[in-house]
Amino acid sequence: MPRYTSYPTAPHFHDGVQEATYRDWLAALESTVPLSLYFHVPFCAEMCSFCGCHTKIVNRYEPVARYLETLEAEVDLVASALPGRFDAAFVHWGGGSPTMLGGDDWRRIHDHFHRAFSIGGDAEMAVELDPRTATQDYIRALAGAGVNRVSLGVQDFNDDVQVAIRRVQPFAMTAQVVAWLRDEGIDAINFDLMYGLPHQTVDIVLASIDQAISLKPSRIALFGYAHVPWMKSYQKLIDEAALPDAMARFAQAEAAAGALEAAGYRRIGLDHFARADDTLVRAQDAGLLRRNFQGYTADEASTLLGFGTSAIGALPQGYVQNDPDMRPYGAAIAAGRLPTRRGVALSDDDRLRRDVIERLMCDMTVDLDAVLRGHGMPLDTLDADMDGLEPLVSDGILQIAGRRIDITPTGRPFARIAAATFDAYLASSRGRHAIAV
Repeated sequence: MPRYTSYPTAPHFHDGVQEATYRDWLAALESTVPLSLYFHVPFCAEMCSFCGCHTKIVNRYEPVARYLETLEAEVDLVASALPGRFDAAFVHWGGGSPTMLGGDDWRRIHDHFHRAFSIGGDAEMAVELDPRTATQDYIRALAGAGVNRVSLGVQDFNDDVQVAIRRVQPFAMTAQVVAWLRDEGIDAINFDLMYGLPHQTVDIVLASIDQAISLKPSRIALFGYAHVPWMKSYQKLIDEAALPDAMARFAQAEAAAGALEAAGYRRIGLDHFARADDTLVRAQDAGLLRRNFQGYTADEASTLLGFGTSAIGALPQGYVQNDPDMRPYGAAIAAGRLPTRRGVALSDDDRLRRDVIERLMCDMTVDLDAVLRGHGMPLDTLDADMDGLEPLVSDGILQIAGRRIDITPTGRPFARIAAATFDAYLASSRGRHAIAV
């Protein structure tokens, strides 16, 4: 089942959108409207067998250094294609592992994209961090580069689970990194936890939740492990017999959610939890919660520019994705071309359905008439889709009053199924997806 970090989802991107289209879309942007930036670092020191990210293992720093030079050149190409100098309100570094960057290179790349974009002191600068390779000097370099939010990959603290997923990361190691971050004034700290991993039980998941809570992170993202060995070959290293079945996954997810809420974390959308003072909570209360390729966000920018191999950008006109392979990505930039490999232009129907799906995923409710009026569409436009909701009403997942759809508390784990009812592409898709819960 798609995660709906975009609509249309990435499997429906195509090669009809390439460099020329992206240049046209960039040139049409309004420079008075702030945007967001995403930078992808496709390297890790070692491969975790559960991972679904676009990354590769390197044992030397030279490939990372060369990649950063190419990344800087891509920033320059994109900046030159824009109609002016833009403000950036959100900057996110993901991977792979941005922890592969050296401290000096953090300072260099920071200075470089500050020359291309205006990044104010109140901008959110977020970095994904691997506690296994982070050092105190590295964290000091992050703080010096203006980073003010960090997401720590944790997954689970249990020794047996860590060995099974090839990610040995003792609790003390994570606690030390959290202490270093706070020493440097970085208090906005996210944890990524997972359920559905090999050897996990409800008790094991709850023990990891308790340990995570003891470190007082601002947010916790609780993801279900997506076992897709037909897409990620290294997941074949996981013993499928050790994976919990669908009912066990559901029990783990619900137990973990209950423990987080009991500890004072507000449930955000489908799989995020945040403390009351976090920006996600404020965005949810104001009806401004959004969903993008990093998950739930308070980012209101209508344009996200993606840099690096496989990076996806979202513009008012549609989506673009860079070439995922290092060699053609680098060759395009060396030739002065944007490395756009594929994408999709949005139709009016896409925009309508995207808004309906996003509100269901973010708010667990949507007023169809209000959305249709906002798009200037006839009020009967989605009637056929509404008919498809009846089985979900019978199962207690949804309640419908007039044209308002509410996902019930017990139906929340199945929000993606409700959203999929409005996905015009899904019925014709031949792709395989991971389990929905």
